[in-house]
Amino acid sequence: MKEKTLKNLRSEIDALDNKIQLLIASRADLAAQVAKVKKESNTQSAFYRPEREAQVLSRVIERNQSLLKDKDIALIFREIMSACLAIEQPLKVAFLGPEGTFTQEAALKHFGHGVSTLDCGTIDEIFHQVETDNVHYGV
Repeated sequence: MKEKTLKNLRSEIDALDNKIQLLIASRADLAAQVAKVKKESNTQSAFYRPEREAQVLSRVIERNQSLLKDKDIALIFREIMSACLAIEQPLKVAFLGPEGTFTQEAALKHFGHGVSTLDCGTIDEIFHQVETDNVHYGV
């Protein structure tokens, strides 16, 4: 069997990247359709459903037979879901401390980088932001 050259391998990777990007775009289109159905149904259906995300991530990890670690493949899907959720309903999350703190990192780890974050100086301020509907969640 002829050994593949670096150029051939990179070409295969580029082709896969194109396919992955198309699949992610299709997923984003479906997320937009989900948002439309939820809005039209007037059922107060929550856009962010942690139990649904947990199910998806659990299945992703169960199916993982690649060289990637479970936590790494889950992180990739977490970010895809976050970006798609931002299409459905952009989430705002308040966190304690200035930008760059561990609480901001925790918020981004949980919700993904598709959310908008708001830094708050006190826990009371976080509660106030949630209570007044300025943000969806507080960390």
